[in-house]
Amino acid sequence: MLGFGSKVKSALFGSHKPAKWPSQYQQCLASYRSAAFPVGVPPDAISGDSSETHCHINAPFACAQEAAALRQYIAEHLQRDVRVDIDVTLQESPRLKAIKHIILVASGKGGVGKSTCAVNMALALRREGAKVGILDADIYGPSIPLLLGLQGEKPQAKDENTLLPFEVHGIKAQSIGFLVDPDDATVWRGPMASQALSQLLMETDWGELDYLLVDMPPGTGDIQLTMSQKVPASAAIIVTTPQDLALADAHKGVKMFEKVNVPILGLIENMSQFQCPHCGETSHIFGADGAQQLAQRYGVPILAQLPLEMGIRQCSEQGADLGDEYPELGHYFAHAARISASELYYQQGAKQRVEIIFTDD
Repeated sequence: MLGFGSKVKSALFGSHKPAKWPSQYQQCLASYRSAAFPVGVPPDAISGDSSETHCHINAPFACAQEAAALRQYIAEHLQRDVRVDIDVTLQESPRLKAIKHIILVASGKGGVGKSTCAVNMALALRREGAKVGILDADIYGPSIPLLLGLQGEKPQAKDENTLLPFEVHGIKAQSIGFLVDPDDATVWRGPMASQALSQLLMETDWGELDYLLVDMPPGTGDIQLTMSQKVPASAAIIVTTPQDLALADAHKGVKMFEKVNVPILGLIENMSQFQCPHCGETSHIFGADGAQQLAQRYGVPILAQLPLEMGIRQCSEQGADLGDEYPELGHYFAHAARISASELYYQQGAKQRVEIIFTDD
């Protein structure tokens, strides 16, 4: 995402217009670089005068928690304390109902923490200022009810044709697990499973969402292929671990999405390393550099390299919000969420710009 020229900036954020804000502020914001803002915050939307102390940014993707870094950057470069607020307003037309983006979270094999990552990515995007939902499409092993503390809940109906999603931790959730007995094995053939998931997606009243994350079944079989073709997905995220077996299956997942023309936002490497709580030594229990090699091979970013930490497991089993319980672990997903939202925005070739307004209040 680095190395954008002036023509690319103009195409993404609109043509340059003279701004009232002093040139040093324009240059400061234009020179800011981060994973979420690889071409800086565009200065052509800045207005105000040198006495103003409040910077309000209307961002076209989820990045609300970038405000602290922007404030620090302005303070360090201009020696001025400017309050920075970021509102998230996606301008894209909905892809399905009132859902603007559908992101498929997939893995080539089971047991790599895909569902845990999907839930925490959804929670992180919500913290970044977006309206978010999650659909549990793992037909044979639905995990979302457990991960959101909704075990035993029964589906809620709006009418005889429409289901209502559950709302927890600020996100909307729907799962096949609410419709089947958790003690029964789901014995469905591929076409039946695909039909059930399609109905679950279409017959849920999601309302307005910026992002709907779909926790896909593991593997690259009929259900995965059918869902990838039927769901108007914006992009996909691949979850893997460093071990060779998982990476080989992750490679198959990438190839599957290539065949159905679904772009890859990036990779999440789970269980990347373990740090001993006693001596502090870091061990790569499942191997090292695997995701890095896969990312380089396909030219996609690594969104996060998650440590093997007990806190993630505990929050998952308790249906708690990792960002509340363990902020030091939640920051991994916060970073991944901002990169994903930014990557998605740039991949879509969005033409709207970031609006920046300075005021005295």
